[in-house]
Amino acid sequence: MTALTLTNVCKSFGNVEVLKDINLTVEEGEFVVFVGPSGCGKSTLLRVIAGLEDATSGTVDIGGTVMNHIPPAKRGIAMVFQSYALYPHLTVRDNMALGLKQEKQPKTVIDERVGKAVEMLDLGAYVDRRPSDLSGGQRQRVAIGRAIVREPKLFLFDEPLSNLDAALRMNTRIEIAELHRTLSASMIYVTHDQTEAMTLADKIVVLRDGQVEQVGSPMELYNNPANQFVAGFLGSPAMNFLHKAPLAIPKNGALGIRPEYLRVQKDGRIKGTVTHVERLGGDTNLLVSTAEQEHLTVRIFGQDSTQVGESIQLDFDDQQSFAFDEHRQRIPA
Repeated sequence: MTALTLTNVCKSFGNVEVLKDINLTVEEGEFVVFVGPSGCGKSTLLRVIAGLEDATSGTVDIGGTVMNHIPPAKRGIAMVFQSYALYPHLTVRDNMALGLKQEKQPKTVIDERVGKAVEMLDLGAYVDRRPSDLSGGQRQRVAIGRAIVREPKLFLFDEPLSNLDAALRMNTRIEIAELHRTLSASMIYVTHDQTEAMTLADKIVVLRDGQVEQVGSPMELYNNPANQFVAGFLGSPAMNFLHKAPLAIPKNGALGIRPEYLRVQKDGRIKGTVTHVERLGGDTNLLVSTAEQEHLTVRIFGQDSTQVGESIQLDFDDQQSFAFDEHRQRIPA
């Protein structure tokens, strides 16, 4: 069964067109990530799905029912926001139970659902605490638990990890992935962080300027980007683009090479000078200025002794490069 179908969805604020003819299907149990730069429309699209914004045109279908004129509370969705939006005067247990109480669910149902969510999220030691007594990661788990107890048709996450530090982001990301495996629920997750997108998604939707650039699995998009924007957006460090390349490319086109596909090689086709070295322990990034004054990042797995100022020669496997035309579209190999 299809969890969500968007058909020709557009959204304008006055004369500003924010979403442009969005068509998308989310299958039941699928984890879909909307990713793109700030201002691309991903959060607006999530709000249209939730019913917090009305689509200017097009249809939003959740679980086989068109929801355009259905209020958010009756759409069968649960939303987790960037801000935890917890009630400071309520305990963890009461924050998680509040929505069910407002639905006038029986106490036995409330206790059962809250108990399951508490166990799933490892919050048993904190159920009688208030939000002010919790860490940021714990508060976000409470917000996720509040969504779980509603047993929604569709979970919506709007940049839920943005307020957490790096270590907590990684831990909470793993928890969300485990939660998805446990619940087998349909989830839509908005982020500007391509690492979150790559590590969480069954399917990624790359957005730019209110339009869908490409949809596919993380590895499909990484290995077969449709255009230069998608190629450059996914991957860390980002893909290199050469406009004066050792291979034939169209006029005003570009050759894309991922940093891990470049190698230091005597008599390599690309000559340059090392301008900066990032020693990360497990691997090393070399920033190189070429003889043609273009800039490349080279990812070397492991530790490397190369120093700033050294002359260097680089090469790559032609089959691991990507050619783009003057319109920034991928040229099939």
